[in-house]
Amino acid sequence: MPIPKRVGIVGYGHLGQFLEAAISKREDLEVAFIWNRSPGALSHLDQRLVCHDLTDFASFSPDLVVEVAHPDVSKQYGALFLKEADYLVGSPTALADAELEASLRTVAQSGTRGLYLPAGALWGSMDLRKMADLGTLQGLKITMKKHPSSFKLKSPLKELNDGVSGSAVTLYDGPVRGLCPLAPNNVNTMAAAAVAAHNLGFDGVNGCLISDPALTDRHIVLVEAEGKGGFRVCTERVNPAAVGAVTGNATYNSFLSSVVAAGAMGPGVHLC
Repeated sequence: MPIPKRVGIVGYGHLGQFLEAAISKREDLEVAFIWNRSPGALSHLDQRLVCHDLTDFASFSPDLVVEVAHPDVSKQYGALFLKEADYLVGSPTALADAELEASLRTVAQSGTRGLYLPAGALWGSMDLRKMADLGTLQGLKITMKKHPSSFKLKSPLKELNDGVSGSAVTLYDGPVRGLCPLAPNNVNTMAAAAVAAHNLGFDGVNGCLISDPALTDRHIVLVEAEGKGGFRVCTERVNPAAVGAVTGNATYNSFLSSVVAAGAMGPGVHLC
């Protein structure tokens, strides 16, 4: 039987708890450590698995570190993680910071470990990556529609969303780079799209955020890609989700699949 991949989980919210439970049922994965900004949430766990200081993460010998906490984790610890383990960025909105993206790419491409981004709710991510590699991707727009309570936003989008009632309201429509800092918890799919569509990047990929009170049981993600010679593909992904849920139900299992796949592609930046 192969040696299981040791996974360090950074963040113990809904997704972190899901990963811990799912990993414990698998033979190909095992939990190396768990860290959380509020240590009290980890009091019920085997304390041998609790990492109190992320600068000490390497002592737990992880093969893969998975961030499911906050974009700031990548800013503070991303390069450190990549020196010792493969790194799966669960909050890729962090990479809208051009300086951070460049520095993590450099570390990932020059070392022995890989930087991984989960495809998540981005349907067709590998096709977009192939088109970007060939230089045939000429336009990409990602539209996300959710119930107002499913958004965690910063000003001025927060105030705009707070006033939504009745009909749907477009909160933002423009470059993904400008949107990521305003909705860091909600537009990871768009950030993944900007990395997949690397010939367009965060400035060339368009993001549209729509707050719709009618969406009480689902999130909707529209992907519109344009290529040479009039080529065009449009997809609509309907993800069941309760009112107030930031992450749709199907995204949890998709993320687990990314955890399983991460680490197999060597140095560089990869979607999985």
